Amino acid sequence: METTTTPAPATAALTVRGLRKSFGGRTVLTGFDLDVAPGEVVALLGANGSGKSTALKCVVGLVRPDEGRAGVHGADLLDGTRAAARARTRVAMVFQQIHLVRRRSALDNVCAGALGRLPITRSWSPAAFPRALREEAMGCLDRVGLAGRAHERVGALSGGQQQRVALARALCQRAEVLLADEPVSALDPSAAENVMAVMTDLARTENLAVAAVLHQPELARRHADRLVGLRDGRIAFAAPTAAVTADQVSALYVVDQEVPA
Repeated sequence: METTTTPAPATAALTVRGLRKSFGGRTVLTGFDLDVAPGEVVALLGANGSGKSTALKCVVGLVRPDEGRAGVHGADLLDGTRAAARARTRVAMVFQQIHLVRRRSALDNVCAGALGRLPITRSWSPAAFPRALREEAMGCLDRVGLAGRAHERVGALSGGQQQRVALARALCQRAEVLLADEPVSALDPSAAENVMAVMTDLARTENLAVAAVLHQPELARRHADRLVGLRDGRIAFAAPTAAVTADQVSALYVVDQEVPA
């Protein structure tokens, strides 16, 4: 498959170079490069097992890559130092399985995005969260259209609303980069469209650099500035959305046929 690429954004917030990862002797990601600028939404497309989610997990430190590097505005994320750990607080991640505390309120969950910058005396319980943080978290919920549901238990909210709470938590984290791993795969089409619209709006208005793994190519076309296609752990194309053809996208999902001996 022919690979098409475009130059990196002039001022990338997230820069990834040469990621490689193997599990049990099987290489699932190799030569992965990615640049995402502030205010930009990049969608990663590809079949199951193509390396999309592994790439994001390597960047955020959930999986240790065998090779490669990643940085936020030049700050290394992967060198294992305390500085790298601090740099990772500038990266927020949203998952398909929403990592929220269901028995806690939406407001408490959003406040948890700030735990990395709170002293231990103000972070041991939601009751200890400072008033200024609660006000900031309310503002974040308002940004995603959920200020009116702030005091409801997360478990009582719909899937789409829970994802918007997760986005508000990323805002309260004051992240500069948002990584989203299949954030709308479990949602109905209307909720998925709504969550992607909110995510895109946050990228534009909050200057977030967003990279999202999506399994819905048409949804990606409607919301992403650039598309990155992966096949067998390698980048098949990386280009502005309008420049990517339907045939290029379809080729990502074609199952190779074995040739009889």
